[in-house]
Amino acid sequence: MNPSTTTDAAAQTSPKTAGWTQAKPTAVLVLADGTVIEGKGLGATGSCEAEVCFNTALTGYEEILTDPSYAGQIVTFTFPHIGNVGTNKEDIEDLTPANRAGAVGAIFKADITAPSSYRAADNLDHWLKARGIIALAGVDTRALTVLIREKGMPNAVIAHDPDGKFDIPALKARAAAWHGLLDLDLAKDVTSGQSSVWTEKPWVWNEGFAEQSAPEFHVVAIDYGIKRNILRLIAGLGAKVTILPATATADDVLAHQPDGIFLSNGPGDPAATGKYAVPAIKQLIETEIPMFGICLGHQMLALALGGDTQKMHQGHHGANHPVRDDTTGKVEIVSMNHGFAVDTKSLPAGVEETHVSLFDGSNCGLRVTGRPIFSVQHHPEASPGPQDSHYLFRRFFNLIRARKGLEPLPERDQAA
Repeated sequence: MNPSTTTDAAAQTSPKTAGWTQAKPTAVLVLADGTVIEGKGLGATGSCEAEVCFNTALTGYEEILTDPSYAGQIVTFTFPHIGNVGTNKEDIEDLTPANRAGAVGAIFKADITAPSSYRAADNLDHWLKARGIIALAGVDTRALTVLIREKGMPNAVIAHDPDGKFDIPALKARAAAWHGLLDLDLAKDVTSGQSSVWTEKPWVWNEGFAEQSAPEFHVVAIDYGIKRNILRLIAGLGAKVTILPATATADDVLAHQPDGIFLSNGPGDPAATGKYAVPAIKQLIETEIPMFGICLGHQMLALALGGDTQKMHQGHHGANHPVRDDTTGKVEIVSMNHGFAVDTKSLPAGVEETHVSLFDGSNCGLRVTGRPIFSVQHHPEASPGPQDSHYLFRRFFNLIRARKGLEPLPERDQAA
């Protein structure tokens, strides 16, 4: 048989297959240095300026994206498959979902798949649209993470247009001109507008949330961008929680006659928020009322005590960070989310470093000698993240109990 005849016959009977095609980009991430990263647009349309960070957590993307501490940031997820368990109302962390406090953008490696969890109430793409979060999929997130580790967290513009029409020079100019998070007070944008009372206790599988109906103590929480699971853990240990706005004065706090004071997490530059928050914290320190701070609350407590904070190169964002508690000598794996840190060398006499990051040696906790006051940089509420640091809430309550002459709780469960 003639070879050419065979080839012609095969061409006539074989199905025609299109060659490799490149889909038109419908979203871009434009960095301040002019780097342009293209991909598939998801979630909300439009554009916004923000700082780009990366998060190494394997789970908890909904909790991450609704954490008010991520306001003004675009989260690059290093885990490639995001969205496969969908979203639900129980895992939201910001206090008022209608305000949509949290990350403004998200970067994914793989496209979003259909949800596969029995708890899913919505798919991630639709949820992102409802939250106003612009997302970009199809990105080499490993390469972007390396870039951030080498050059630091860049300012950028993220944009999504279903038609793929972008004015790249204009986006580059916007990214280069954005002022970034330094000197930026974002707590005022995410805080509660008025005081409220919190009674919801931690979630129990197959049961949901219980209510704290017989509180033994009263804790006032100053809301700089507080997370729901922090409030649940405080309520779960026997407290009524009164939430006050970030601008609350010492007199506002003391009017509630609290047994304990909590300084919450939140976004932005602590030095900027501290301009109005630190004076109140200084006055509250002098009352000797037990005080506990987390994340931004930790940083502003340090400022009130005479310390300094500084912008970090790449920040700490993830649920696998090793931290040593020098008060016990134990190492725990914790959840982190911060781009600023307390300068250990700036802490004055009478203020002791209690926790330290084993990744880079940065400060992760402090306490005031002779006073019932302490704070940590990481997130012991573990939402998302491991529960190694839950004991810190009991440590706080034991300070309250000691002030009332009550027996202490064991810091850790017997099995821990």
